[in-house]
Amino acid sequence: MQIIVNGEQRDVSEGLTAAQLVADMDITGKRIAMEVNLEIVPRSTYAEHTFKADDKVEIVHAVGGG
Repeated sequence: MQIIVNGEQRDVSEGLTAAQLVADMDITGKRIAMEVNLEIVPRSTYAEHTFKADDKVEIVHAVGGG
């Protein structure tokens, strides 16, 4: 199935979880926020949150500075 991640189509397997997507993108442990179809997905639910075909996912990285 396909989902859209940060504006780009991505082929993923059925039942992919948010935690698996983060691991696939090699951003595990980084300070990120995820939004799916305009709703924030709490980090505590990444392991349970599964994507549906055509979901629109936005992932942003927190950048420190001063």
